[in-house]
Amino acid sequence: MRTLIKNATVYDGKGGKLTNSSILFDEKILAVGNDLENMPHDITIDGTGKTVMPGLIDLHIHITRDGARDFRVQQGPENRAEFALTAYRNAYLFIKNGITAVRNCGSKYDVDLEVRDIIDSGYLMGPRIFGSGEHLTMTGGHGHMTGIECDGIDEVTKAARLQIKKGADMVKLMATGGGMTKGVKPGASQLSEEEMRAAITEAKKTGKITAAHAQGNGGIKNAIRAGITTIEHGVEIDDETIKLMKEHNTYLVPTLAAPYHTVKNGVAAGIPDWAVKKNEEAVIPHRASFRLCLKEGIKIGTGTDAGTPFNKAGDLATEIEQMVLEGMSIRQVISAATSVGAEILQMQDSFGALEEGLLADIIIMNGDPEEEIRAFRSVETVFKSGKCLYNAEIAKGMDLFFNA
Repeated sequence: MRTLIKNATVYDGKGGKLTNSSILFDEKILAVGNDLENMPHDITIDGTGKTVMPGLIDLHIHITRDGARDFRVQQGPENRAEFALTAYRNAYLFIKNGITAVRNCGSKYDVDLEVRDIIDSGYLMGPRIFGSGEHLTMTGGHGHMTGIECDGIDEVTKAARLQIKKGADMVKLMATGGGMTKGVKPGASQLSEEEMRAAITEAKKTGKITAAHAQGNGGIKNAIRAGITTIEHGVEIDDETIKLMKEHNTYLVPTLAAPYHTVKNGVAAGIPDWAVKKNEEAVIPHRASFRLCLKEGIKIGTGTDAGTPFNKAGDLATEIEQMVLEGMSIRQVISAATSVGAEILQMQDSFGALEEGLLADIIIMNGDPEEEIRAFRSVETVFKSGKCLYNAEIAKGMDLFFNA
């Protein structure tokens, strides 16, 4: 089934923009440009007043969490079915908001891997999920409640091998403490450089990517020197760290939305006071580090940390707005949310841009985000591999079913 979208504003995901243009696709993109209406097609969509761009990519989510004010209440084995149902509801919310691929950075009991496989089988609808299963942390380290506690090179190596055996697409490591674990200092280094290198070595053997939760500068540097693919959060980054990132081709996924939601809602909304305090302390250096990375040309991808308090699945628009507020242009942030994300996932030859031959992961939004950034909140239609997974007609039933 060939679909033609015509008369639209088209962002290709790599900095290019066409006006009053068209895109033709079936499972893959067949052509982008003008004068396509004479090419054979079955469906025509008038894109007048609308924007077409690649499906968005959220590189840091927790698909089994619902953004509760205190997610610690959702972690026991008795919650496994709840995790799975929450994950499926979240999968719909990602699609509804134009997010066709996500990278899950930690789920208890490896539920993300199971949901990924069900979606990939075609049995359920959802985004492309690149999952880590359970993350790796030192004993008592950040996220120890929902991860694999491991100490020393041998234990970390075995834990990484176990997650790869289970089918993880990436290995997630905790390089420092964090804001959502009681009793740990966010800036303190945790897994050592040698421990992380052991896990990263195992990941590289099988072509897997890696990600490090890293807030303090020492832990960030440890992760970079160990060969990590992405630094998550990156609260404390200095010039020396920038130099290391350039040398190692390390990406940043800043997740500005996570502390934004926590600080905005605060203790009054029921978030634990210790979590609010740690996030308040992180906001200023976090944003300064983002601006430094942007200025120095570090490659940046979009990630929300969805699942942290009041940080709901599908709300990539808030992350985009915060990145623009801190100096990114609209075209830069579109690239961060599409082609750069695909590059991080090592999937740039499959999706992430509107180019002939790539999979037709395509979204249609009302308006032009360069004229009004809220266009990112007006996703109208979503295609994944050329199949329409979301539009106004589909929403009538699905929104009711999911209470979305």
